[in-house]
Amino acid sequence: MVNGVKVRQPVFVIAAPHSGADLVGRALKRSSGFHVTMGRAAVARVVYAFARRPSIARSRGAHRVLRDVLAEAWQVVPDACAECGATCKDAGGIIGSGPCVASRSLTRFGDAGPDLLYSAPVLLQAFPDARLIQIIRDGRDVVADMLADPACLAWFRPHMLGEEAEFPNPFLGVRSAEHRGLWNDMPAAGKCALRWRSAVRLSATLRRELPAEQLLTLRYEDMLASPGRAIGAVSDFLHAEISTIALYGTVKPKAGAWRKRLSAVDAELVEKVAREELGRLGYR
Repeated sequence: MVNGVKVRQPVFVIAAPHSGADLVGRALKRSSGFHVTMGRAAVARVVYAFARRPSIARSRGAHRVLRDVLAEAWQVVPDACAECGATCKDAGGIIGSGPCVASRSLTRFGDAGPDLLYSAPVLLQAFPDARLIQIIRDGRDVVADMLADPACLAWFRPHMLGEEAEFPNPFLGVRSAEHRGLWNDMPAAGKCALRWRSAVRLSATLRRELPAEQLLTLRYEDMLASPGRAIGAVSDFLHAEISTIALYGTVKPKAGAWRKRLSAVDAELVEKVAREELGRLGYR
């Protein structure tokens, strides 16, 4: 129970970094009856702990920890939005500390925070009836955006794969300790490509394992080309009316911008690292 409402079929938007989780999160936040958080600090701490140390996520009480921290994030109190980041506040149209919703109007809850993808198995343990929306985007555009994001680049410092690191490491896309040195020496574009490659492999696993009524896969480029159709699919999937009005915010993103934003060297490295996944997903 959250705010006196039974949490049923919570919605989680999952994707590789800069793949469009914020776009769908924005649309959900602006839709009637939904309370969707994005990147709450307390939730992020748990998600990143699970991502960096998969053994923690496999522990017996992990799902209760994640369930409780999300329930706390969904509480509607006077300063509820004070802990939200700029992306979440902007998506909710909030100026100040909130709250961004009225508790009496809520029927659905969810989260579109960064890197929830790596906690998907724990989410499904915590909320067996959860609905997941995963988004796939051209890895070259993803890398271009990641390279311009200091928060993403901060994960590539050498100590992130120190002696205490666990392998395989899906979060950074490194399979074994033997590859630690290669990863440390790799340019940032290659590390970004490894993160994207690992994320889309996790997404493929979810698509194989989850039934259609529990998982919806969207392509980022389709959301740009046909927003009405994409959000219509989300509405049908969630059995709720989701508006396309707030999907993009003030600036509509562009697909294929990597051609101008990535250097020839970086583009070649990304395509070398992620060639199999780019081809499988139809990104030529």
